[in-house]
Amino acid sequence: MQIVSSSAAMQRLARKWQRAGTHIGFVPTMGYLHAGHLSLVQRARLVVGKAGKVVASIYVNPTQFAPTEDLAKYPRDLKRDLKSLRELGVDVVFTPSDGEMYPHQAGSGYSTYIVEENLSQSMEGAARPTHFRGVTTVVAKLFNLVLPDVAVFGQKDFQQAAVIKRMVADLNFPVRIIVAPTLRERDGLAMSSRNKYLDPEQRAQAVILYHALQAARMAVTKQSISAERLHADLKEFITAAPLARLDYVSFFDPETLEPVKQVAAGTQMALAVFFGKTRLIDNAQL
Repeated sequence: MQIVSSSAAMQRLARKWQRAGTHIGFVPTMGYLHAGHLSLVQRARLVVGKAGKVVASIYVNPTQFAPTEDLAKYPRDLKRDLKSLRELGVDVVFTPSDGEMYPHQAGSGYSTYIVEENLSQSMEGAARPTHFRGVTTVVAKLFNLVLPDVAVFGQKDFQQAAVIKRMVADLNFPVRIIVAPTLRERDGLAMSSRNKYLDPEQRAQAVILYHALQAARMAVTKQSISAERLHADLKEFITAAPLARLDYVSFFDPETLEPVKQVAAGTQMALAVFFGKTRLIDNAQL
């Protein structure tokens, strides 16, 4: 396994593979890898095959964090991450610095960002107004450096995957986007690097996100229900967990991300809940 930290070196290597006709699979991450991340790597390998190359990036992207968010505290363990990726047979791990990804950011030299103006406005975009600008910008830059044929993202970040798919389509990136299923802990909590922040009591109550998704599924099993009523029911259900503070619950069309007034089987649901300063998200098709 090769570790590359230089943007120029990563691009040179990717171009070499392209010229040889080698398929490239890519999994962008912010590190502190868990089984969910590793399942994305395995999916990338499955798609490109033994003859292809699999690249994983580890980069905590500062532009997708607001000043009040947890950039400085975001969990990092590069040594452990590299060991996990080596065991999976990853070919290259790209570990750029901020200076490599955003040259001259401290001064006035970096000023170009990519903004998706439709799918990114609701839910996470409304709760974190600068978030998706940072996501689309860094993913576009990574695509230009790694030159992947296919990139794999997780369904836990459903809106993020939708925004990236739209960016790829709108800007003609020659990349196929695969969205892989959410991996969960045994009690249903979606795997997340931020789960590390939870104390034992918070962790026990955090499963309320999964239970809320299940409750919503049950509610629409036989008939549709108004979004307003289901929102009220789920708010009461979630906040019955003493440590939970609801950020949002949304019901929307899974293709357009447009909110719906009537929730039925096939509607997508997403929610965000705080436990102390830790903010967890989840989603499911009902």
